[in-house]
Amino acid sequence: MVIQRVKEASVTVDGSPAGAIGRGLLVLLGAGEGDDTEKADVFIRKLTNLRIFEDEQGKTNLSCREVDGSLLIVSQFTLYADCRKGNRPGFSRACDPEKANALYEYVIEQCRGMGFHVECGVFGAHMEVTLTNDGPFTIILDDAGLGLEREENRK
Repeated sequence: MVIQRVKEASVTVDGSPAGAIGRGLLVLLGAGEGDDTEKADVFIRKLTNLRIFEDEQGKTNLSCREVDGSLLIVSQFTLYADCRKGNRPGFSRACDPEKANALYEYVIEQCRGMGFHVECGVFGAHMEVTLTNDGPFTIILDDAGLGLEREENRK
């Protein structure tokens, strides 16, 4: 998951607007092998509680909820690109499309259920994403950063 603090962001599909937000977070969401709703819940909790917005003193002490921010969630399986061999990325670590779409929809619905205004892209579509990154402030949130890496990868 890549999270960008934005002043505004939008996504279009085939030249038509699919979603747009003002102040908030642009979330590029990929699903990989072994991902499930339990793991998604951990990511959702972290995403919605990250204190990356500035308070009155200019310190990053506020969450998206505390600044009444919105979420633009865009599916992006290319986050699972494997570039270790050759120059053409492989995507064998990405989740199969049906399961990935289900997880994508799950994250959107959970965030909406928490009271967030959520806009989204179109799963599997070719999309154009525009944004005004605020900072810039970009965070990569992955299994290792949350202590969720697979046992065989811990060394």
